[in-house]
Amino acid sequence: MAAHLGRRLRRGATSGAVVAAAVAALAASQGPGTTQPPADGASGDLPIGAGDSTAPPDGSASGDSPYYTELPPLNTPNKPGAPSSTLPIITGPAEAGIPASVLAAYQRAEQSIRSTDPDCNLPWQLLAGIGKVESGQARGGAVDANGTTNSPILGPVLNGVGFANISDTDNGAYDGDSTHDRAVGPMQFIPSTWATWGQDANGDGKKDPNNIYDAAQAAGLYLCANGRNLAVKADLDQAVLSYNRSREYLNTVLSWFEYYKRGTHQVPDGTGVLPGNRSDNPGTRPGARPTPTAPASPKPTAPKPTPSKPAEPTPTKPTTPPTTDPAAKVVRLTRDGATSLRATAGGTFVTRPTVLAVDLAGRPVAGVQVRFRITGETDARFAVGAREVTAVTGSSGKAVAPSLKAGELTGGFAVSATVVGRALNAVEFTATVTERSADTLTHVDAKELAATTGATVTGPVTVKATDGGAAAAGVALTATFVTSATDPQPATDGPYFKAADGTAVRTLTGLTTRADGTYELPEIYAGDKAGTFLLRLTAPGGGTATITIKVTAPAPEPTPTPTPSPSSSTGGTPEPTPTS
Repeated sequence: MAAHLGRRLRRGATSGAVVAAAVAALAASQGPGTTQPPADGASGDLPIGAGDSTAPPDGSASGDSPYYTELPPLNTPNKPGAPSSTLPIITGPAEAGIPASVLAAYQRAEQSIRSTDPDCNLPWQLLAGIGKVESGQARGGAVDANGTTNSPILGPVLNGVGFANISDTDNGAYDGDSTHDRAVGPMQFIPSTWATWGQDANGDGKKDPNNIYDAAQAAGLYLCANGRNLAVKADLDQAVLSYNRSREYLNTVLSWFEYYKRGTHQVPDGTGVLPGNRSDNPGTRPGARPTPTAPASPKPTAPKPTPSKPAEPTPTKPTTPPTTDPAAKVVRLTRDGATSLRATAGGTFVTRPTVLAVDLAGRPVAGVQVRFRITGETDARFAVGAREVTAVTGSSGKAVAPSLKAGELTGGFAVSATVVGRALNAVEFTATVTERSADTLTHVDAKELAATTGATVTGPVTVKATDGGAAAAGVALTATFVTSATDPQPATDGPYFKAADGTAVRTLTGLTTRADGTYELPEIYAGDKAGTFLLRLTAPGGGTATITIKVTAPAPEPTPTPTPSPSSSTGGTPEPTPTS
C-alpha cells in the first residue's frame, strides 16, 4: 500500500475513482504522516481537479507545480467539512511541530502584513499550511541562521511533459534552467511570479525565494492581493486556488491550515518531521542538494469515465503589486522617550534607545527594520556584545534597542537609529559614561592613628566605599593630607607617602577600591614635625572620610652619670714613680 500511495498521480492518468480510493486509503491509516520533496524538487503530484491545464495558468504563484496528494491530514478526521466535534485536540504530536526559523518567518509575515493590510486578516497558519504542502516546511527546517535553505528547493522542470509548459523567464537565475521555469524555494514561486512579488523580509539586501523569511512575506502578500479578506471563506478559497489551480490542492492546504489552528509547537531547525519510507532518498534529508531529473512521459491510458463535478471557481489573477517593504511607508523616525542616556562605568544604561516609525499621516508602521549603531570613542556595547544591532518595529511602530552596557572608558558618545534600506535622516541619542561613585567612605578601624616623628604610622590603614548601602567596587579614590577639616588645604609638612623614587608625596590619586569596596592605603611616614594632622579621602559621588594622625616627638633619652677617675680621689697614697 505504501508503494502504491507513494506513486505520483499525473495529469490525464488519474480518474476521480482513483483519487477517491487514494484518499480513502489514507483516511484509514494511523495518525498524521508527511511526505517530503523528491530529489529533484520540493513539490510532489500534479494538481488534480477541473482546474488542471497544460497551459501556464493565470494567477498561479507556483505555476501549478505538482505536490504530494498523499500529504496528511487527509488521513485524519481534521479535514475540511468534518464536524467540529470530530476534530482532535492537538497537544503536541510530532506533525504539529514547525521548525523555529520557519515558524518565525510565518509569524513575522503575518505581523508585517497585518500592519500594512489589516483588512486581509492573514493568519500565519495559512502560510504554514502552504509551506507544509509545498516543501514540508523547508525540508524540516533545513535552513541557515539567516533562514536560507541549505540547498535549493526546486520543483520539476515545467517543460510540458506531464506538467505545464512554462518557458524560462529568469535566464536560470533562480532555478538554474535557462530553457524552462521551475518552482523555487520553500514556498515554490515560479521565477516570473517572484519577479513581481519577491520580498527582502530579512533585511539582507536580497530578494531570495530560497529564504524562508523572504518567501513567506511574498506568499502572504500574494494571498492578500486584490483586496481579499481571508476571514471570508470565498476569499480564502480563491487565494489558495490562485496559488495552485487545483481543488485537491485547496483541500490539502485547508486541512493543514485547520490542523495548525488546533495547536502547534516549535521544534529546532532541521528536526521537522521527515517522510517515511524515503530514508534512501538523499534529496529528502536536510542539507542535501536536489538532483534535477527529467520527468517521465505519462503512459497513454484508455479513457475512463469521469464523474461529473461542479465547475471549479476561476481564480482572479492578482493585478496589484504589493508594497515591497513596510519601510517604504516610513517618512520619518522620531525618538520615543529619553533623548539622553547615562550610566556609570561597567554598569548598564537604565534607558534603552527607542524610536517610533510613522507614515505620511503620522500613523505607526510595524514590521520596519531599524538599525541602531554606536558611534564615537567608547567601549560601550549593546548587550549582545556588538556596536550595531537591528530591531523591528512592533504594532505600535516602536523599535527598542537591546540593553546598552557601559565599558570602563568614561565620557560621551552617540547612538544613531536608521531605517534599513532607506535614506531617511538618522535619529541620534547622546550617551554619557561617568566614573564609578560612592556616597560614603568609612575608616574600617575607626580609630585615631599615632606615630612619633621620623617613624611610620602603625598600619594597615583601610577604608571602605559604599553607594546606596552597597559595596562600591572600582571607585577611584583620592587621599590628601590637609591643614583643616573645615577648610581643607593641601598640607606642606607633616606626614606623607613615598613616591617610587623615595620623595615625599602628600596627595595620591587613582586609588581604586576592590570588589568588596575596600582599599588599603600604602605606608604612611610621620615626618619630622610633631602635631595633629588630617588625612582626607574623597570619592566621586560625594563620599568622604577624614582620618586623624597624631605625631609626637620621641621621649628624650636619659643623660648618663659621669664615672670619677682614680686620680681624683683624696686620702690615697700616690703611686710610686717608676725608676729607670
